[in-house]
Amino acid sequence: MDHPGAATPSPQPDLMRNRLPTLFEVLSRRTLPPVDLFSFYIYMRDQQRSVDYLDFWLDVAQHMSLCRHYVRELRRSVLVSTPEPERSSQRSSGILESMGDLTHPVAGPSMYATEKERDQDAQMSAFLREDRDHHHDSPISSNTRQERPSPNVSTPREFLTDSNSPPHMVARQDIRASAEKILYTFLLPGAEREITLPGSITQDVTTSIEEFGRDDPEVFDVAKDYVFQAMERDAFPGFLRMKALGNLIPLTMILRLILGLLSMFGGFWAAFVLIFLDKDRLTRLWLILPFTIGVYCLASYQYSLDPFLAMLGYSEYTPFNFSRVREPYVRQLLARRAVMVLAITVFVDAAICVLFIMVPGKRL
Repeated sequence: MDHPGAATPSPQPDLMRNRLPTLFEVLSRRTLPPVDLFSFYIYMRDQQRSVDYLDFWLDVAQHMSLCRHYVRELRRSVLVSTPEPERSSQRSSGILESMGDLTHPVAGPSMYATEKERDQDAQMSAFLREDRDHHHDSPISSNTRQERPSPNVSTPREFLTDSNSPPHMVARQDIRASAEKILYTFLLPGAEREITLPGSITQDVTTSIEEFGRDDPEVFDVAKDYVFQAMERDAFPGFLRMKALGNLIPLTMILRLILGLLSMFGGFWAAFVLIFLDKDRLTRLWLILPFTIGVYCLASYQYSLDPFLAMLGYSEYTPFNFSRVREPYVRQLLARRAVMVLAITVFVDAAICVLFIMVPGKRL
Protein backbone atom coordinates (compact mmCIF):
# COMPACT_ATOMS: atom_id res chain seq x y z
CA MET A 1 0.00 0.00 0.00
CA ASP A 2 1.27 3.46 -0.79
CA HIS A 3 2.33 5.85 1.91
CA PRO A 4 -0.34 8.52 2.56
CA GLY A 5 2.02 11.29 1.65
CA ALA A 6 2.71 9.64 -1.69
CA ALA A 7 -0.77 8.36 -2.44
CA THR A 8 -1.52 11.45 -4.46
CA PRO A 9 0.96 12.43 -7.16
CA SER A 10 2.90 15.58 -6.44
CA PRO A 11 2.16 18.46 -8.82
CA GLN A 12 4.96 19.19 -11.25
CA PRO A 13 6.29 22.73 -11.93
CA ASP A 14 5.18 24.19 -15.25
CA LEU A 15 8.49 24.98 -16.94
CA MET A 16 6.75 26.21 -20.10
CA ARG A 17 4.72 28.92 -18.36
CA ASN A 18 5.43 32.21 -20.15
CA ARG A 19 3.89 34.42 -17.48
CA LEU A 20 4.02 35.09 -13.78
CA PRO A 21 2.45 32.36 -11.63
CA THR A 22 -0.84 32.66 -9.80
CA LEU A 23 -1.21 32.28 -6.05
CA PHE A 24 -2.92 28.93 -6.55
CA GLU A 25 0.07 27.65 -8.54
CA VAL A 26 2.44 28.80 -5.78
CA LEU A 27 0.37 27.14 -3.05
CA SER A 28 0.08 24.01 -5.20
CA ARG A 29 3.90 23.76 -5.38
CA ARG A 30 3.86 24.14 -9.17
CA THR A 31 6.47 26.90 -9.19
CA LEU A 32 10.21 27.12 -8.66
CA PRO A 33 12.39 29.59 -6.69
CA PRO A 34 12.19 32.49 -6.18
CA VAL A 35 8.39 32.33 -6.53
CA ASP A 36 7.93 28.98 -4.79
CA LEU A 37 5.92 28.21 -1.67
CA PHE A 38 8.99 28.40 0.60
CA SER A 39 9.77 31.93 -0.61
CA PHE A 40 6.13 32.97 -0.20
CA TYR A 41 6.14 31.56 3.34
CA ILE A 42 9.23 33.64 4.21
CA TYR A 43 7.61 36.71 2.62
CA MET A 44 4.42 36.23 4.65
CA ARG A 45 6.49 35.73 7.81
CA ASP A 46 9.07 38.50 7.45
CA GLN A 47 7.36 41.16 5.32
CA GLN A 48 3.60 40.77 5.78
CA ARG A 49 3.81 39.54 9.38
CA SER A 50 0.75 37.40 8.65
CA VAL A 51 2.10 33.89 8.21
CA ASP A 52 -0.76 32.54 10.36
CA TYR A 53 -3.11 33.03 7.41
CA LEU A 54 -0.88 30.96 5.17
CA ASP A 55 -0.47 28.29 7.85
CA PHE A 56 -4.25 28.14 8.25
CA TRP A 57 -4.76 27.68 4.52
CA LEU A 58 -2.07 25.00 4.31
CA ASP A 59 -3.46 23.15 7.33
CA VAL A 60 -6.97 23.18 5.86
CA ALA A 61 -5.61 21.93 2.54
CA GLN A 62 -3.76 19.19 4.43
CA HIS A 63 -6.97 18.33 6.27
CA MET A 64 -8.61 17.84 2.87
CA SER A 65 -5.77 15.53 1.82
CA LEU A 66 -6.15 13.58 5.06
CA CYS A 67 -9.86 13.10 4.40
CA ARG A 68 -9.22 12.01 0.83
CA HIS A 69 -6.73 9.42 1.96
CA TYR A 70 -9.15 8.08 4.59
CA VAL A 71 -11.99 7.82 2.10
CA ARG A 72 -9.70 6.37 -0.57
CA GLU A 73 -8.66 3.56 1.78
CA LEU A 74 -12.28 2.82 2.69
CA ARG A 75 -13.24 2.77 -0.97
CA ARG A 76 -10.50 0.26 -1.72
CA SER A 77 -11.79 -1.99 1.06
CA VAL A 78 -15.32 -1.74 -0.39
CA LEU A 79 -14.13 -2.66 -3.87
CA VAL A 80 -12.09 -5.68 -2.78
CA SER A 81 -14.36 -7.12 -0.10
CA THR A 82 -17.85 -6.95 1.33
CA PRO A 83 -17.86 -4.22 4.01
CA GLU A 84 -18.89 -5.16 7.50
CA PRO A 85 -22.39 -3.92 8.43
CA GLU A 86 -21.18 -1.80 11.34
CA ARG A 87 -18.47 -0.12 9.29
CA SER A 88 -20.46 1.13 6.37
CA SER A 89 -24.12 1.20 5.45
CA GLN A 90 -25.31 0.21 2.00
CA ARG A 91 -25.93 3.85 1.19
CA SER A 92 -22.42 4.93 2.23
CA SER A 93 -20.96 2.04 0.27
CA GLY A 94 -22.79 3.31 -2.78
CA ILE A 95 -21.36 6.78 -2.22
CA LEU A 96 -17.87 5.36 -1.95
CA GLU A 97 -18.19 3.36 -5.15
CA SER A 98 -19.57 6.31 -7.11
CA MET A 99 -17.04 8.77 -5.78
CA GLY A 100 -14.14 7.91 -8.07
CA ASP A 101 -10.48 7.70 -7.20
CA LEU A 102 -10.09 11.19 -5.66
CA THR A 103 -6.80 11.59 -7.47
CA HIS A 104 -6.79 15.38 -8.04
CA PRO A 105 -3.45 16.38 -6.59
CA VAL A 106 -4.14 19.50 -4.53
CA ALA A 107 -6.87 21.01 -2.41
CA GLY A 108 -7.47 24.50 -3.75
CA PRO A 109 -10.15 27.16 -3.35
CA SER A 110 -13.60 26.35 -4.69
CA MET A 111 -13.26 28.78 -7.60
CA TYR A 112 -10.43 26.70 -9.11
CA ALA A 113 -12.09 23.30 -8.77
CA THR A 114 -13.56 21.58 -11.81
CA GLU A 115 -17.15 20.37 -11.79
CA LYS A 116 -15.94 16.79 -11.30
CA GLU A 117 -13.71 17.75 -8.36
CA ARG A 118 -16.52 19.72 -6.72
CA ASP A 119 -18.87 16.76 -7.05
CA GLN A 120 -16.30 14.34 -5.66
CA ASP A 121 -15.48 16.62 -2.71
CA ALA A 122 -19.18 17.13 -1.96
CA GLN A 123 -19.75 13.36 -2.04
CA MET A 124 -16.73 12.83 0.20
CA SER A 125 -18.01 15.36 2.73
CA ALA A 126 -21.45 13.74 2.64
CA PHE A 127 -19.89 10.34 3.28
CA LEU A 128 -17.78 11.67 6.17
CA ARG A 129 -20.87 13.19 7.78
CA GLU A 130 -22.65 9.83 7.58
CA ASP A 131 -19.53 8.04 8.76
CA ARG A 132 -19.32 10.51 11.64
CA ASP A 133 -22.84 9.59 12.71
CA HIS A 134 -21.83 5.93 12.69
CA HIS A 135 -18.78 6.63 14.86
CA HIS A 136 -20.87 8.90 17.09
CA ASP A 137 -22.97 5.89 18.05
CA SER A 138 -19.83 4.14 19.31
CA PRO A 139 -19.19 4.83 23.06
CA ILE A 140 -15.46 4.95 22.49
CA SER A 141 -15.76 7.40 19.62
CA SER A 142 -18.24 9.57 21.53
CA ASN A 143 -15.91 9.89 24.51
CA THR A 144 -13.01 10.71 22.22
CA ARG A 145 -14.99 13.38 20.42
CA GLN A 146 -15.76 15.32 23.57
CA GLU A 147 -12.11 15.84 24.43
CA ARG A 148 -10.23 18.83 23.11
CA PRO A 149 -6.82 18.09 21.68
CA SER A 150 -3.89 18.92 23.93
CA PRO A 151 -1.59 21.79 22.90
CA ASN A 152 1.04 19.36 21.65
CA VAL A 153 -1.33 17.41 19.40
CA SER A 154 0.13 16.69 16.00
CA THR A 155 -0.63 19.07 13.18
CA PRO A 156 -2.42 17.78 10.07
CA ARG A 157 0.90 17.54 8.26
CA GLU A 158 2.27 15.28 10.98
CA PHE A 159 -0.78 13.03 10.88
CA LEU A 160 0.32 11.76 7.51
CA THR A 161 3.45 10.22 8.92
CA ASP A 162 2.80 9.89 12.65
CA SER A 163 -0.68 8.50 13.14
CA ASN A 164 -1.89 6.41 16.08
CA SER A 165 -3.53 4.09 13.56
CA PRO A 166 -1.68 1.23 11.83
CA PRO A 167 1.12 2.16 9.40
CA HIS A 168 -0.04 3.87 6.19
CA MET A 169 -3.61 4.15 7.52
CA VAL A 170 -5.59 7.19 8.65
CA ALA A 171 -8.00 6.61 11.52
CA ARG A 172 -11.34 8.39 11.82
CA GLN A 173 -10.10 9.95 15.05
CA ASP A 174 -7.22 11.55 13.15
CA ILE A 175 -9.66 13.48 10.97
CA ARG A 176 -11.58 14.67 14.00
CA ALA A 177 -8.37 15.72 15.78
CA SER A 178 -7.19 17.53 12.65
CA ALA A 179 -10.40 19.58 12.41
CA GLU A 180 -10.33 20.44 16.12
CA LYS A 181 -6.66 21.41 15.94
CA ILE A 182 -7.42 23.92 13.16
CA LEU A 183 -10.36 25.33 15.12
CA TYR A 184 -8.51 25.70 18.42
CA THR A 185 -5.32 27.04 16.85
CA PHE A 186 -6.66 29.60 14.37
CA LEU A 187 -10.36 30.36 14.79
CA LEU A 188 -11.55 30.49 18.38
CA PRO A 189 -11.30 33.90 20.13
CA GLY A 190 -8.03 34.08 22.01
CA ALA A 191 -6.56 31.16 20.07
CA GLU A 192 -2.79 30.75 20.01
CA ARG A 193 -2.55 31.98 16.39
CA GLU A 194 -5.96 33.55 15.92
CA ILE A 195 -6.65 34.94 12.46
CA THR A 196 -9.14 37.68 11.73
CA LEU A 197 -12.20 36.47 9.83
CA PRO A 198 -15.75 37.81 9.57
CA GLY A 199 -17.63 36.86 12.72
CA SER A 200 -20.27 34.95 10.82
CA ILE A 201 -17.65 32.65 9.24
CA THR A 202 -15.93 31.93 12.55
CA GLN A 203 -19.25 31.30 14.28
CA ASP A 204 -20.47 28.93 11.57
CA VAL A 205 -17.27 26.87 11.68
CA THR A 206 -17.23 26.76 15.49
CA THR A 207 -20.88 25.71 15.68
CA SER A 208 -20.46 23.05 13.02
CA ILE A 209 -17.46 21.44 14.73
CA GLU A 210 -18.32 21.83 18.42
CA GLU A 211 -22.11 21.47 18.39
CA PHE A 212 -22.79 19.35 15.31
CA GLY A 213 -19.58 17.34 15.51
CA ARG A 214 -18.63 17.92 11.88
CA ASP A 215 -15.08 17.38 10.64
CA ASP A 216 -15.63 17.01 6.89
CA PRO A 217 -13.66 19.39 4.59
CA GLU A 218 -16.74 21.43 3.62
CA VAL A 219 -16.89 22.88 7.12
CA PHE A 220 -13.78 24.99 6.31
CA ASP A 221 -14.61 25.88 2.69
CA VAL A 222 -15.89 29.42 3.28
CA ALA A 223 -13.04 30.31 5.66
CA LYS A 224 -10.43 28.79 3.35
CA ASP A 225 -11.74 30.68 0.31
CA TYR A 226 -11.88 33.94 2.30
CA VAL A 227 -8.25 33.57 3.43
CA PHE A 228 -7.14 32.67 -0.10
CA GLN A 229 -8.79 35.75 -1.58
CA ALA A 230 -7.31 37.95 1.17
CA MET A 231 -3.80 36.66 0.46
CA GLU A 232 -4.35 37.00 -3.28
CA ARG A 233 -5.51 40.59 -2.89
CA ASP A 234 -3.29 41.92 -0.11
CA ALA A 235 -0.05 39.90 -0.08
CA PHE A 236 0.56 38.18 -3.39
CA PRO A 237 1.04 41.29 -5.59
CA GLY A 238 3.76 42.55 -3.25
CA PHE A 239 5.37 39.11 -3.26
CA LEU A 240 5.55 39.11 -7.06
CA ARG A 241 6.96 42.65 -7.11
CA MET A 242 9.68 41.66 -4.67
CA LYS A 243 10.60 38.24 -6.08
CA ALA A 244 9.74 38.43 -9.80
CA LEU A 245 10.66 42.07 -10.49
CA GLY A 246 13.48 42.33 -7.97
CA ASN A 247 15.95 40.16 -6.11
CA LEU A 248 16.54 42.08 -2.87
CA ILE A 249 14.69 42.17 0.45
CA PRO A 250 13.79 45.42 2.29
CA LEU A 251 16.55 45.17 4.91
CA THR A 252 19.41 45.00 2.40
CA MET A 253 17.68 47.64 0.27
CA ILE A 254 17.83 50.03 3.23
CA LEU A 255 21.49 49.19 3.73
CA ARG A 256 22.15 49.93 0.05
CA LEU A 257 20.29 53.23 0.36
CA ILE A 258 22.47 54.25 3.32
CA LEU A 259 25.67 53.14 1.58
CA GLY A 260 24.61 54.89 -1.64
CA LEU A 261 23.86 58.19 0.08
CA LEU A 262 27.13 58.09 2.02
CA SER A 263 29.09 57.30 -1.16
CA MET A 264 27.41 60.10 -3.10
CA PHE A 265 28.03 62.55 -0.25
CA GLY A 266 31.69 61.50 -0.13
CA GLY A 267 31.95 61.75 -3.92
CA PHE A 268 30.49 65.27 -4.07
CA TRP A 269 32.62 66.44 -1.14
CA ALA A 270 35.82 65.06 -2.74
CA ALA A 271 34.85 66.47 -6.16
CA PHE A 272 34.43 70.04 -4.88
CA VAL A 273 37.63 69.79 -2.83
CA LEU A 274 39.62 68.64 -5.86
CA ILE A 275 38.08 71.30 -8.10
CA PHE A 276 38.77 74.17 -5.70
CA LEU A 277 42.30 72.87 -5.09
CA ASP A 278 42.72 72.96 -8.89
CA LYS A 279 43.84 69.32 -9.06
CA ASP A 280 44.51 67.85 -12.50
CA ARG A 281 41.94 65.69 -14.27
CA LEU A 282 44.04 62.55 -13.82
CA THR A 283 43.80 62.92 -10.06
CA ARG A 284 40.07 63.59 -10.31
CA LEU A 285 39.58 60.21 -12.04
CA TRP A 286 39.47 58.74 -8.53
CA LEU A 287 35.98 60.26 -8.25
CA ILE A 288 34.73 57.40 -10.43
CA LEU A 289 34.99 55.06 -7.42
CA PRO A 290 32.61 56.75 -4.91
CA PHE A 291 30.20 57.90 -7.63
CA THR A 292 29.98 54.41 -9.16
CA ILE A 293 29.33 52.79 -5.77
CA GLY A 294 26.79 55.46 -4.88
CA VAL A 295 24.84 55.34 -8.15
CA TYR A 296 24.88 51.53 -8.21
CA CYS A 297 23.55 51.26 -4.65
CA LEU A 298 20.88 53.91 -5.19
CA ALA A 299 19.74 52.27 -8.43
CA SER A 300 19.58 48.89 -6.66
CA TYR A 301 17.45 50.48 -3.96
CA GLN A 302 15.17 52.24 -6.44
CA TYR A 303 14.48 49.11 -8.51
CA SER A 304 14.84 46.51 -5.70
CA LEU A 305 17.32 44.77 -7.96
CA ASP A 306 21.04 44.04 -7.93
CA PRO A 307 21.91 43.78 -11.65
CA PHE A 308 25.00 41.60 -11.24
CA LEU A 309 23.22 39.17 -8.93
CA ALA A 310 20.36 38.98 -11.41
CA MET A 311 22.71 38.22 -14.28
CA LEU A 312 24.34 35.50 -12.20
CA GLY A 313 20.89 34.07 -11.52
CA TYR A 314 20.55 34.65 -7.77
CA SER A 315 17.81 36.09 -5.58
CA GLU A 316 17.92 37.02 -1.90
CA TYR A 317 15.36 35.38 0.39
CA THR A 318 16.79 36.22 3.84
CA PRO A 319 19.51 38.78 4.69
CA PHE A 320 22.63 37.87 2.71
CA ASN A 321 21.31 34.39 1.89
CA PHE A 322 20.73 33.76 -1.79
CA SER A 323 19.07 31.06 -3.84
CA ARG A 324 19.19 30.20 -7.51
CA VAL A 325 16.48 31.66 -9.74
CA ARG A 326 15.03 28.50 -11.29
CA GLU A 327 11.67 29.72 -12.59
CA PRO A 328 12.41 30.25 -16.34
CA TYR A 329 10.10 33.22 -16.96
CA VAL A 330 11.26 35.02 -13.78
CA ARG A 331 14.89 34.42 -14.74
CA GLN A 332 14.30 36.05 -18.14
CA LEU A 333 12.36 38.92 -16.57
CA LEU A 334 15.09 39.64 -14.02
CA ALA A 335 17.80 39.47 -16.69
CA ARG A 336 15.98 42.06 -18.83
CA ARG A 337 15.45 44.34 -15.86
CA ALA A 338 19.10 43.90 -14.86
CA VAL A 339 20.23 45.14 -18.27
CA MET A 340 17.93 48.15 -17.97
CA VAL A 341 19.11 49.02 -14.43
CA LEU A 342 22.74 48.55 -15.41
CA ALA A 343 22.28 50.84 -18.42
CA ILE A 344 20.71 53.54 -16.24
CA THR A 345 23.50 53.15 -13.69
CA VAL A 346 26.23 53.51 -16.31
CA PHE A 347 24.57 56.53 -17.91
CA VAL A 348 24.02 58.43 -14.65
CA ASP A 349 27.45 57.49 -13.31
CA ALA A 350 29.18 58.56 -16.53
CA ALA A 351 27.31 61.87 -16.61
CA ILE A 352 28.28 62.74 -13.03
CA CYS A 353 31.89 61.65 -13.44
CA VAL A 354 32.36 63.55 -16.72
CA LEU A 355 30.85 66.67 -15.16
CA PHE A 356 33.17 66.76 -12.14
CA ILE A 357 36.28 65.47 -13.92
CA MET A 358 36.12 67.73 -16.98
CA VAL A 359 34.99 70.94 -15.30
CA PRO A 360 37.91 73.44 -15.10
CA GLY A 361 39.52 73.73 -11.66
CA LYS A 362 39.85 77.01 -9.76
CA ARG A 363 42.03 77.33 -6.69
CA LEU A 364 40.45 79.43 -3.98
